[in-house]
Amino acid sequence: MRRIFFALALLTYLTACGGEKKGDDFSRMPVSVRGWVLDVKGAERSSTMEMELLRRQQLFQATSLWVENNQYASGGIAENGAFILLDVPPGESIVGFNAPGAETARLTLKDVPGTADVYVPDVILEKGGAKVLDPTKIQVRIANNVSKRTPTGQTALVGGYPVRVFEVPIAELTDRRDYPRPPGYRPLATVK
Repeated sequence: MRRIFFALALLTYLTACGGEKKGDDFSRMPVSVRGWVLDVKGAERSSTMEMELLRRQQLFQATSLWVENNQYASGGIAENGAFILLDVPPGESIVGFNAPGAETARLTLKDVPGTADVYVPDVILEKGGAKVLDPTKIQVRIANNVSKRTPTGQTALVGGYPVRVFEVPIAELTDRRDYPRPPGYRPLATVK
């Protein structure tokens, strides 16, 4: 009787613990997604440069971002519109933005290899979507022991745009955990 009870308990334990995979598993080959938001489609621009900088700074402060169906990705958006997301799962992911005038904007990523750095500059947010001002500037890079930038033959889709995947020297990816710097951005006030 003890043997039967022990066998049933062991079978129940193995059935409960084995084989189930959670949809929110932490990836061991996380991807970083970096870039900057340029503006929201249809936003009314201010008449002076100072007011426009203030408008955009307030827009970016009111913007949030996340990775859909993933609780492990972390990151944020800076006052200049630069954003970074770390621990994004490879393969397919959706980066969501919530900005005034562009609620639930989405940037889809497909076929992104593990440990890649996805660089997406000049994103224009709109309701339900996101566009890139110049898709030729999007980069998908993987660090490897190579001497120069080398194409892998793979193609990823970033926001619907096909992007070639490159292997790059390890030293080229030292910035993958840093916010990018949008060109031409200057803070409103500088304190010395």
